[in-house]
Amino acid sequence: MGSALSPRRTASITRNTKETKIQLSLSLDGGPLDLLDPTAEFPNVENKDAGASSSMPSQTATTHASQITASQHIWIWTGVGFLDHMLHAWAKHAGWSLRIRCKGDLAVDDHHTTEDTFLALGTAFTTALGPRTGLARFGHAYAPLDEALSRAVLDISSRPFFVGEFGFQSPMMGTLNTQMVHHGLGSWAQNAGVTLHVDVLKGQNDHHRAESAFKALAVACKMACARVEGKEGEVVSTKGVL
Repeated sequence: MGSALSPRRTASITRNTKETKIQLSLSLDGGPLDLLDPTAEFPNVENKDAGASSSMPSQTATTHASQITASQHIWIWTGVGFLDHMLHAWAKHAGWSLRIRCKGDLAVDDHHTTEDTFLALGTAFTTALGPRTGLARFGHAYAPLDEALSRAVLDISSRPFFVGEFGFQSPMMGTLNTQMVHHGLGSWAQNAGVTLHVDVLKGQNDHHRAESAFKALAVACKMACARVEGKEGEVVSTKGVL
């Protein structure tokens, strides 16, 4: 986590369109995060029923994608349960603290909610990261989940590009269209300004394939975002700029 010499890298984002309303706060270095502020779109009406799919619970409620510890605050609610689960795994294993709430046009489908959540998270990532100096820059990881195994390779390059191979066998995971995993991560890479490759190398169960992919991505993010002692202020590029 941050110190007086290395303050925590944080960002708060509000993204409103006709299709989605999103509030998000992110700390790349973990630690506590204040509750998201009430707005016209999110008046913080207390609803303690975390199982009600048609309503958003209080930020103090324990939900399927919330985890408050001494080192991390994670609370996620998009209305798409499997998306929440993947974002939770990503934040947890990247060492992030993350709060997200989204109201999307789920009466249409999950596309706009997923896409816009990843876009907002990408914007928060690059905002929190700040000047791209003194970083490891590159990150890579393998992550298994039972029979599934995934690899993620990340370059904080300011050259947005995404390649992903997931091999899902079913069209849906819960209420999340499997196509949206690829599209969502591509949207994140675009706004985050990173080059990202994610490959599911093996696995029979789609849930396991997806979760191992997000866990691999999380560890790669943690590695790439690490501050390198003695490289403060230096750009890790032969071009001298990222």
